Amino acid sequence: MKYQPEMLVPHKSALMNLSANVLNEDVCLPAAVIKKTALMNNIDWMQRYANARGVSLIPHGKTTMTPAIFQWQQRAGAWAIGVGSAWQANAAMASGIQRVLMANQLVGKANMQLISRLKSHYAAVDFICCIDGLANARALSAFFRQQNQVLDVLVELGVVGGRCGCRSTDSALALAAEIASLPGLRLRGLELYEGVLHGDNPQPQVEALLRDAATLACQMAAYVDGEFILTGAGSVWYDVVCNTWLTAEKPAQCRIAIRPGCYITHDQGIYHQAQQRLIERDPIACELTGDLVSALELVAMVQSVPEDHRAVVNFGKRDCAFDAGLPQPVAHYRHGTALPLPAGAISSIGIMDQHCMLSLTPGYDLQPGDILVFGTSHPCLTFDKWKTLLLVDDGYQVEQQLETLF
Repeated sequence: MKYQPEMLVPHKSALMNLSANVLNEDVCLPAAVIKKTALMNNIDWMQRYANARGVSLIPHGKTTMTPAIFQWQQRAGAWAIGVGSAWQANAAMASGIQRVLMANQLVGKANMQLISRLKSHYAAVDFICCIDGLANARALSAFFRQQNQVLDVLVELGVVGGRCGCRSTDSALALAAEIASLPGLRLRGLELYEGVLHGDNPQPQVEALLRDAATLACQMAAYVDGEFILTGAGSVWYDVVCNTWLTAEKPAQCRIAIRPGCYITHDQGIYHQAQQRLIERDPIACELTGDLVSALELVAMVQSVPEDHRAVVNFGKRDCAFDAGLPQPVAHYRHGTALPLPAGAISSIGIMDQHCMLSLTPGYDLQPGDILVFGTSHPCLTFDKWKTLLLVDDGYQVEQQLETLF
């Protein structure tokens, strides 16, 4: 038979209709699902936290690359959506986002051309990106001057051995002065990402970097007209960023903006642990009602029980994050009915492209065709495996298909 493009059907999460229920096997499994109640809780909680601290929220959209989620975050009060590339900026603007911060360098002719076209097409959108070197600043100046456009930029401050960013406050200040003299560029403030600092106890290093940044911001203020944007904070240290910068001397018209991303679905792994530590050290977070809860799950089927103590489930590296711990079972269903799942009865112990291997306690009843729900760790690398995710209610009834733009 000759191949016909119209013969193709979605490989993942193919639905007959939106009355489908995941537990009734109405959708192809495995499927990545997002609990709507938990998702909306997380959007609300983080916005309330930012409001309580008196800072702006710039959720990092690269976590989800999901237009519907961008829009919900913006409607809840997010000041901007953060992205990491020109293509992601394109996706955010096309989704109706009114301010986009590309927390990265804009390099290369095609990327500059794309941003130029976006600035023309979405003239009302406020687009800002980062610069950490004179060569890049001059290249951007030349390009956008030729287009009769002005590119808004932040100087990025980095750390030795980290990723992008000026390696000293002196070099960052010198770059700011140079940007102020270049046509086609407008300096808006200072950006950093403290999450590159690691170790057994990185908090003192994080606080030192933040204090240096606040001092630098005061020195840079002469090169910025109007509001000065001072932004940092991923999903781990946003309380420390607030604590340090809110009490530090800073430019008179200073907007502090935090940029967590993984809070949107939270997880049952590394970000759950980070949030627990944050709650312990931050009384303001403690005073807020509620907390972040895990919203992203992987629903899969047992496909083989080849040994009494081992089973195989039909998902693998193609379907989920595995860099920060394997997805672990949190619920067991058979024919749509929940079965008891004692703690430690089933554990994920290995993963391949399309197989996840489970260890079973002696005597545990697990059969081919059973459905297991898995909690995940590090949501970024599960989101980007899926073109479509399923938004479900607490009974796993599908309410909406969420398209991603990776």
